[in-house]
Amino acid sequence: KGYSLIYLLGICMNNSLEIRFADKKDIPLILEFIKELAKYEKVFENVITTEKILYETLFNKKYAEALILEIEKEPIGYAIFFNNFSSYTGKPGIHIEDLFIKESFRYKGYGKIVLSFISKLAIERGCDKVDWCVFDWNKDAINFYDSIGAKAMDDKTIFRLSGSHLQK
Repeated sequence: KGYSLIYLLGICMNNSLEIRFADKKDIPLILEFIKELAKYEKVFENVITTEKILYETLFNKKYAEALILEIEKEPIGYAIFFNNFSSYTGKPGIHIEDLFIKESFRYKGYGKIVLSFISKLAIERGCDKVDWCVFDWNKDAINFYDSIGAKAMDDKTIFRLSGSHLQK
């Protein structure tokens, strides 16, 4: 974790994409990106996090990690991920909670670079999988994930306890 990877790609419009681990000064930017993602996903009303909460969960308790994506020092996106665990393999995995790239920077190969970065990180950390969720309506994302060889887990349904049901 003591490194930052810089990918120089001619295919990405001759720009260099820098992927770096977020630090505390990035909290306002992360919150801004979270809100942009929530608007895109049509769930903005679900955003209740604050800068204080992000500080506590990302940097004090370290429940998750965040990456900042930049081109020529301009933030263009972010990713948040955390470890999960497979009892069947006895190994950790990485779950990507958020991967967001500003609209004007989409369809240029940056998402694939970020997934490659996280996949490399997973291998270095001894993980045996990287997974994430996508809304069924997001056909562009689904087509992209299919194109890189990611497989939908059609044999599973995600269930969630939250709010008052979680409290019970």
